[in-house]
Amino acid sequence: MSITYHYATVIKAIEELRAKGFTEDFNLDENCLVCSVGAFNEDEFEISDIYFYEGESNPDDEATVYGIQSTSGHKGVLVTGNNYFTDSMSAAIVDKLLVHKKK
Repeated sequence: MSITYHYATVIKAIEELRAKGFTEDFNLDENCLVCSVGAFNEDEFEISDIYFYEGESNPDDEATVYGIQSTSGHKGVLVTGNNYFTDSMSAAIVDKLLVHKKK
């Protein structure tokens, strides 16, 4: 896994991942990640790249850009903002995403 803590912008991070073949747009659902090809539980995807973007003047401008690859081979991007995770989301999904941020 490649972790980059500082990247110029969120857009640059997404462009870098798109150039690497991460073409799907993943979104968080309560119990899974979803994209145009389906839904994926926590055991059906891996995080291959993470870019942390820190807002210069406001902590609420922070974002994390994830490069996600499903076990079925679909590659895509997930972007989350600061404090994006909610109580209704699956703990397993949130833990999987946040474990890399805690390193």
